[in-house]
Amino acid sequence: MGRFPSFWTLIFLIILVGFGCGDGEEMTRPGFLYTRTRGRCTPQFWGSRREAWPRMVPQRSSVAKIFGSQALERYKSELTLVEATERNNEGNDPFSDLLKQSTAALLNSYARKGFPYTAWEVKTLLIQALVSEEAAALQASHFSLANHVCS
Repeated sequence: MGRFPSFWTLIFLIILVGFGCGDGEEMTRPGFLYTRTRGRCTPQFWGSRREAWPRMVPQRSSVAKIFGSQALERYKSELTLVEATERNNEGNDPFSDLLKQSTAALLNSYARKGFPYTAWEVKTLLIQALVSEEAAALQASHFSLANHVCS
């Protein structure tokens, strides 16, 4: 009996090896019968506050202050950036999705080397996409793609 490890020792080693095999690029949250993966650049990741936000973009800054007066016309004046990343897209509102993805893209432009958009481009593209639901949905999908492939 002394030659073979106990059942609980084997279970512990399996769990230890399982947690150590990650590449560190994505955060994994265990679910009941599934796992959700949240990349390091998504709105969900930034909304979770697991990483310090860039100093240029404080969490409690208002959307209007960061994105300008045209954003104020579309979004509530007291809406903060951290609230924008935490929003659920009820009713499939393309403007809500645009704000969520734009906020993450702005944070990534400051925090992630090699992100395909600069902060100025993110702000400009958000303002330009406010002209219609189609433009908002298209730009939100572009930002979403950039946010999900970022590391």
